[in-house]
Amino acid sequence: VQLQASGGGLVQAGGSLRLSCAASEINFSFNVMGWYRRAPGKQREWVAFITTGGSTEYRGSVKGRFTISRDNAKNTMYLQMNSLKPDDTAVYYCNTYPSGSTWGQGTQVTVSS
Repeated sequence: VQLQASGGGLVQAGGSLRLSCAASEINFSFNVMGWYRRAPGKQREWVAFITTGGSTEYRGSVKGRFTISRDNAKNTMYLQMNSLKPDDTAVYYCNTYPSGSTWGQGTQVTVSS
């Protein structure tokens, strides 16, 4: 399994970013996929997941601000992040949901106040 997250960067509070996750060596369309993040000094936590049928769930702190989506034809998942807050600063990862043992490098998101 190879999972490559990209699209992170430095943004001011209130700004937006769109993350992408390119998956390979996985039967992408048959897997529930999720976004996770690890903030400095904290454990990794799940952010959102999307089922094979397109149903979504979000952790409470991002609900209404983040949108997860997937394109099975491209083996790609996305996370649209709006109204970003400094508390969203973290390295963001993609994986199956529940997560498998293989993690990609992740992409850094830094939100300045």
